[in-house]
Amino acid sequence: MAVGRNNTIVTKFILMGFSDHPQMKIFLFVLFLGIYLLTLTWNLSLIALIKADPHLHTPMYFFLSNLSFLDICYVSSTAPKMLSDIITEQKTISFVGCATQYFVFCGMGLTECFLLAAMAYDRYAAICNPLLYTALVSHTVCLKMVAGAYVGGFLSSLIETYSIYHHDFCGPNMINHFFCDLPPVLALSCSDTFTSQVVTFVMGVIVGVMSVLVVLTSYSFIVTAVLKISSAKGRTKAFSTCASHLTTVTLFYGSGLFMYMRPSSSYSLNRDKVVSIFYAVVIPMVNPIIYSLRNKEVKNAMKKVVERDRMLFHRHSFF
Repeated sequence: MAVGRNNTIVTKFILMGFSDHPQMKIFLFVLFLGIYLLTLTWNLSLIALIKADPHLHTPMYFFLSNLSFLDICYVSSTAPKMLSDIITEQKTISFVGCATQYFVFCGMGLTECFLLAAMAYDRYAAICNPLLYTALVSHTVCLKMVAGAYVGGFLSSLIETYSIYHHDFCGPNMINHFFCDLPPVLALSCSDTFTSQVVTFVMGVIVGVMSVLVVLTSYSFIVTAVLKISSAKGRTKAFSTCASHLTTVTLFYGSGLFMYMRPSSSYSLNRDKVVSIFYAVVIPMVNPIIYSLRNKEVKNAMKKVVERDRMLFHRHSFF
């Protein structure tokens, strides 16, 4: 603690995490470590697969590889600290560290909102304007959309982070959460947080709601175009290319909107901690599974890699 402005100013926070379940410490550590390692493995494998297979060098898989990279960074902004806090007694994080963690976590999340909207536009262009697809979603356009997603996401995160962490925090300094998320941090402020809540809501509308509108608009055109396809096989193929993206969008936006676009009076920190585990830890793990299981091109690329590794193994075994 440091003294200033005739108040005791908080210079570090204590992340309570899952301290209310000490008997489950080992179980929780093994569980979350397993999820984190699987998240890293599956997302890195998907990135490597897309890079290695020339058939996957298309805009859709370019966006998908960026989504996997985002998910790795997203979960890595919270999981290592959470794992450390589960098994150690020292659960502190500095004020600057707390603000930095939220900035990175929020920035990655908001960037993913923009990226999912860009992926919806890509599916719209592919299905509704196939003849103009290469022009509408050229490599240059893809790079600009991804760069715009990062700039928009982290600029929005900077605004949110400043609006939250410029408040006075006079104690207590115990955050009832496993990372420095918005609701539990604001709950510790000893100054008026109305402005921060308004800023957060406005940023949520600008980024979240506008991204959702892009997704909904894109898919309304897609559904209209698909229903005009005469063959049932053609309709099924068109819808199958969108199923994985729709599943990811539903999980990500659904949990995010539930968490951050509610009145503060409805917050329950213990319940929200469980919801946070879902969108901060579980979703980054299941995204590559969703895209792998429901995508024939990814499956075929995986089969090629397995067959190639098998042939190399037999060749080395023979010699």
